[in-house]
Amino acid sequence: MAPSDIALRDRLIVALDLPGVDAAEAMVARLGDSVTFYKVGYQLAFAGGLPLVRKLADQGKKVFLDLKLHDIGNTVARGVESIVKLAPTFLTVHAYPQTMKAAVEARAGSGLKILAVTVLTSYDDDDLHSAGYRFGVSDLVEARAQQAQALGVDGLVCSPGEAADMRKTVGHQMRLVTPGVRPSGSASGDQKRIMTPARAIAAGADHLVIGRPIMEAADPEAVVESVLAEIAPVPVS
Repeated sequence: MAPSDIALRDRLIVALDLPGVDAAEAMVARLGDSVTFYKVGYQLAFAGGLPLVRKLADQGKKVFLDLKLHDIGNTVARGVESIVKLAPTFLTVHAYPQTMKAAVEARAGSGLKILAVTVLTSYDDDDLHSAGYRFGVSDLVEARAQQAQALGVDGLVCSPGEAADMRKTVGHQMRLVTPGVRPSGSASGDQKRIMTPARAIAAGADHLVIGRPIMEAADPEAVVESVLAEIAPVPVS
């Protein structure tokens, strides 16, 4: 899919980073038709939120299930086979070759798209070196992106600052999903590699993941509309 084929509202993925299903369902009801794409991550998934994935899909919403799977190939494959039944649009796995290969093979025949997490957006070079990696962020992201594309992964999760380089590496054959996006004036939180929505889209991102600036807003729908208005006129790369 070319970048221009993605509907404007589908470009924004609202992260339901909330403590329980009741709070998540209330937020979905409050946002109504203004949001078409949601993310369910660890906090909500482990608080009983997995059935909500299927419920949202049945309501016509798209869901990014952000579980960042990583285990031996057989375990990943069995997990993906179960996740397919929930009907999410995206599922994340960590960008290790065996993990990516198992996930791609296990989703065959479904509409599920596998996204590989290259390097978490809360990590910088010092964090990687402390963890024993000899690569810095940019080199590791590049290597993992090339491996992901070769294995048939559908997209990458990377920081907005890496989107332009990723476009050069993978072209438009892969979706680029970027957390670490903060509307102008928002706090950075624990993200170290951040960018505004317009700059992220201009750099080549297909989808922006935004959570706390919307979840914590007095008027979350107004924040959604502000983000969409900001990115609507931006030429896509």
